[in-house]
Amino acid sequence: MGGLASLGISLPTLVAQIINFVILFGLMYLVAYKPLMRVLDERSRRIRESMEQTELIKQQAAKAEEGVKKQIEAAGMEGQEVIARAVRTGEELKRSAQQEARRGADSLTARARAEIQRERDEAIAELRREFADLTVLAAGKVIDRSLDKKAHRQLIDKVLEESTTLKKG
Repeated sequence: MGGLASLGISLPTLVAQIINFVILFGLMYLVAYKPLMRVLDERSRRIRESMEQTELIKQQAAKAEEGVKKQIEAAGMEGQEVIARAVRTGEELKRSAQQEARRGADSLTARARAEIQRERDEAIAELRREFADLTVLAAGKVIDRSLDKKAHRQLIDKVLEESTTLKKG
């Protein structure tokens, strides 16, 4: 032991210091290290949970974004469908209006033709009456006496009807 004493180290002091160090280390381990490790472990766990929650939130955000994109696409398609329906409805209304206009035009044409035919018939009847009157007047002047206008008119109307019947037949 003379070697340690020559270095200025005394064995009882060294043993006492080693025992003190071990006791201090044990107390520090119990008092400081374990609670400190628990705090660090708890913090590590919270960080891990936060990261997991962050990842979960990212996934949910991605799903929500995808859902929003799908809804936007669906809304766009629905909008296009509404526009297509409106165009079809417009075309149907246009066709309906055209058909109605055609029917109106056909109706007007038919009425105009009927009116023209009626006026033509009236004009022909008027011409016949005037022709009959002229014929009676001419016959009266030729015979130089007054003829019975009513009897001659009936006779002329009969002749005219027979002539029109022959033309139509």
